[in-house]
Amino acid sequence: MSGTELEEPGQLKRAVIDASAGAVAGAISRMVTSPLDVIKIRFQVQLEPTASWALTKKDSPLKPKYNGLFRTTKDIFREEGLSGFWRGNVPALLMVVPYTSVQFAVLHKVKSFAAGSSKAENHAQLSPYLSYISGALAGCAATVGSYPFDLLRTVLASQGEPKVYPNMRSAFLSIVQTRGIKGLYAGLSPTLIEIIPYAGLQFGTYDTFKRWSMVYNKRYRSSSSSSTNPSDSLSSFQLFLSGLASGTVSKLVCHPLDVVKKRFQVEGLQRHPKYGARVELNAYKNMFDGLGQILRSEGWHGLYKGIVPSTIKAAPAGAVTFVAYELASDWFEANLT
Repeated sequence: MSGTELEEPGQLKRAVIDASAGAVAGAISRMVTSPLDVIKIRFQVQLEPTASWALTKKDSPLKPKYNGLFRTTKDIFREEGLSGFWRGNVPALLMVVPYTSVQFAVLHKVKSFAAGSSKAENHAQLSPYLSYISGALAGCAATVGSYPFDLLRTVLASQGEPKVYPNMRSAFLSIVQTRGIKGLYAGLSPTLIEIIPYAGLQFGTYDTFKRWSMVYNKRYRSSSSSSTNPSDSLSSFQLFLSGLASGTVSKLVCHPLDVVKKRFQVEGLQRHPKYGARVELNAYKNMFDGLGQILRSEGWHGLYKGIVPSTIKAAPAGAVTFVAYELASDWFEANLT
């Protein structure tokens, strides 16, 4: 029997563990951070300027429906109730579960290929550059596989009351009827352009902070007289901090591309007038045109609409995702036979 045949069951088991742990991590993170995601999307699809300098101009356009994190939170709660903060959560879960499953499974596979080993301790020795590249490839694969659910999530989360689309099915049918099947992939190009630096930064930064923490542990524990067995293993708190840092850095760098993606996803779709102007069909020729138009009409602030709830969400989302993944992966590895 060949060595490859002997390795296959182990490879399959590892893939199942990574996919399962990724699904658990994604679902938990999504449920926890959904309110901030809804608020972020409301800001991003809003065409009216929200910067203070624009609102005080004499020739200022109509005032925005949403302006300010606390005011927006209060408005959504008053008009839509607590459930409004989980609007679009079903397609979001349908998106995030396969997304994180594919992402972590592909990530482990790419790292195993680069390291020549499937062992996590060998992956920790990879150069930072390979960590960034592995994260980018994993993010691209996961994005393509789950994108229609991401689009449906955005459409449902961006609407308020009264609803234009009462459920995911009505939104799906409306998009297919008005824009065809390709409408389910509207904004995919800027999403892929966004996900390459975003996922690369997220996983690369996470691995970097983990590596720094391991070095710190080795130095601290080896010099501690109370420790007879120095170890570079990380605590859940250190994993949490590493995930917190990676989520914050990646979101701050890539937020403008996320704004453009959201505009592509809702262009041409119905929007109740009280929530402001809608994004007209074919409003942007491409991602760069979208960035330029937003910059000209809404200023630099327009490219960072929703950055506060987005960053507040990204930090705990990254932390929860990575900690949940590490713990779930350990559990599955110990119990999966």
